[in-house]
Amino acid sequence: MISTNDFNTGLTIELDGEVYQVLEFQHSKSGRGSAFVRSKLRNVEEGYVINKTFKAGEKVETAHVDKKKMQFLYWDGSDYIFMDNETYEQFHLSEEQLGDKINYLKENMELEISLYQKRPIDIDLPTFVELEVEQTPPGVKGNTVSGGTKRATLETGLEIQVPLFINEGDIIKIDTRSGDYVERISK
Repeated sequence: MISTNDFNTGLTIELDGEVYQVLEFQHSKSGRGSAFVRSKLRNVEEGYVINKTFKAGEKVETAHVDKKKMQFLYWDGSDYIFMDNETYEQFHLSEEQLGDKINYLKENMELEISLYQKRPIDIDLPTFVELEVEQTPPGVKGNTVSGGTKRATLETGLEIQVPLFINEGDIIKIDTRSGDYVERISK
């Protein structure tokens, strides 16, 4: 059990027989009443998000989640397939479960999978990923790092703003927390 006063982003809890991950939380104290915690929770199996208010100090059951290194194999048209590196067992995660994280997945990528009761529920992306620029307007000679930006489509379909000197075929580093361009790795 954990107190709602101890909520933190990413914590997994059990409510009404379902497993939720804390996306956001805010402690509030009204002038007259008791303190409370407003939270935004994502159902880890179905992917939907709910808003829930708890009394401050209310106890909730924590969901015990294991982490395991796995490899992303491929997308089969409906699910994303991951393989346990030790047992070669394959696990499926839906687009709803992964959300925007699908924009950073490359085949054969190694990452940690969160398992609840031996079922995959989420993935932990590395902080930075390297992706190839598939489509962007051509760079112009003389453009510098401190210049403007332009739109680029990456190999995963993600669209981001990049500096003007970036060209198609360049490999760039992306911050998975913000989705921002970090640096060019190679041409």
